[in-house]
Amino acid sequence: MIREEFRILLVDVASGKGKIVLLDGRNEVAGGSGLAALLYMQYGQPELDWDDAAQPLIFAIGPLTGYFPLMSKMVCSFKSNYHGEYTESHAGGRAALSLRFSDLDALVLVGKAKRLSCLGIGANHLELKDAAFLRGTDAESSGKLIRRMFKGGSGHRSIMRIGPSGEVGSAMACINVDTYRHFGRMGGGAAMGAKNIKAIVIHGDSDFDVPPGKEYARLYKEVYTKVTSTDMMRKYHNLGTPANLQGLNDISSLPWRNLQQTSDPGISSITGKSFADNTLLRNGACSGCPVGCIHIGFIREKMATDNRYHYHQVAYDYEPIFAAGTMLGVTNSFDVLRILDVMEKVGLDAMSGGVALGWATEATEQGLISAKETLVPLSFGDAAAYQQAARHLGRGSNDFYRLLGQGTLKAAAVYGGGDFGCVLGQEMAGYATGELFFAAQTLGFRHSHLDTGAYSYDQKNSDRDITRAVDFLIDDEPGRAFLTSMVGCLFARSAYTEEQLAECLRTVGFDKLSSSIPQVSEHIRALRWKVRARTGFDPDNFAIPKRFYQVKTWKGVVDKEYLDSLKQEYGRRIQAIIAGD
Repeated sequence: MIREEFRILLVDVASGKGKIVLLDGRNEVAGGSGLAALLYMQYGQPELDWDDAAQPLIFAIGPLTGYFPLMSKMVCSFKSNYHGEYTESHAGGRAALSLRFSDLDALVLVGKAKRLSCLGIGANHLELKDAAFLRGTDAESSGKLIRRMFKGGSGHRSIMRIGPSGEVGSAMACINVDTYRHFGRMGGGAAMGAKNIKAIVIHGDSDFDVPPGKEYARLYKEVYTKVTSTDMMRKYHNLGTPANLQGLNDISSLPWRNLQQTSDPGISSITGKSFADNTLLRNGACSGCPVGCIHIGFIREKMATDNRYHYHQVAYDYEPIFAAGTMLGVTNSFDVLRILDVMEKVGLDAMSGGVALGWATEATEQGLISAKETLVPLSFGDAAAYQQAARHLGRGSNDFYRLLGQGTLKAAAVYGGGDFGCVLGQEMAGYATGELFFAAQTLGFRHSHLDTGAYSYDQKNSDRDITRAVDFLIDDEPGRAFLTSMVGCLFARSAYTEEQLAECLRTVGFDKLSSSIPQVSEHIRALRWKVRARTGFDPDNFAIPKRFYQVKTWKGVVDKEYLDSLKQEYGRRIQAIIAGD
């Protein structure tokens, strides 16, 4: 039976006790992103610091989770220590389906555990276990120990954990989800660490009914066929997102060496095909997804103790390859995986960490910092040095790395080099496509390239029509917000049109929601921005560093006046949404 109310597990980790809360609002916010914003409105403390024990850490899923293919994501929301404002991060893995199998729509943590702890939840149980012995343990090793602490249910069990980066409060700390997925951006790992929680284990030890009759089975098969037997999703399984590396390099839109270049012949050895030919071990998939877009490569290391080789499995995508590869001038695919392996272990967001180390390398070249700060001499292409530097950054080994971990521009404010800090709201994503993308990522809700389709718009449009470009951003956002409230994978947005989503919702029993998607989409978009505004959002707080005005793409050098006008107009339109105009 479909439940219109949200079923929330609210846990006070200070006491180790929780309670079930039933919350209205399904037909207004759907779930996922909308539900997370609604929960922050209810439990958030906008006026308090990000690490105050009263701040909630929220995990939410959507009405179609578990019912249809690629409805496999979870939303994590919190007050970020990166900019002190409300934000979201999204992750796949088993977490969403495990929460569905726990008969929950969301998990909300408040309070702060007395000691470093692991939280285990299921449909009918909750336990908080002392994990002080795991302090400082990397994400790989802690995962093995946590599986021993919480035995059973491996098929439906999900483990979300932080590494040392989250424990030291780095704004670049991620939450590792089932080894190969992450709540990566904006410091979710620090928000979890601030609650003294090393890991959350969701057992998924119950079940749920699917709608009876032939209609649901027919529709499921239709959607399944669409995403597995057509070209719509095939690229994500084959080479995956790394296929974009060659194409973006060809149109001078791929950041190289801290965005000093946008194209380089060195791309030939780190294309998606090169990774697949040389490093690919297997494909993986999030629970409830038949596509298998997770590409897992391998590296091997000789053990100092017995001279034997040890193999590591390391997931890779376009963004991690950009961050640990082209941004750092590293052009050996195995070296890229070795850097990513270190970032995985310390629990560091790969994009943030790679871009930050790119700045540190150029700052070294400029004489602003030296090995005194970085502890290891940095130069573009030196993969061994970057492995060490990533470890120092993730663990906050000294004052320099602790400051850099709070954000590249915060370090630049002390050491200089702000002009070449590649930050668009947060450390940039790997698309140097031009003005609209730069403006959109700077002010986008999550400062994510997937907030909008701006990177695609830049590749298709060479005109400088400010109104048309910003209209595209504004018109594109509600649909994305609704899909992340389902919570569907944004790779599947071509499969899940508004009409398809409406049919899916009707089939599982959400009739009212299915008939009001445009209105609900607009409501969710406005609610998210209003919640963020309550925590201090102002477009004028975000500047675009000088480096982005020097970028040359297939359209030529970035037009400063056009870029500034786009940012100003986009900011004005966001403020109008917040004001309700």
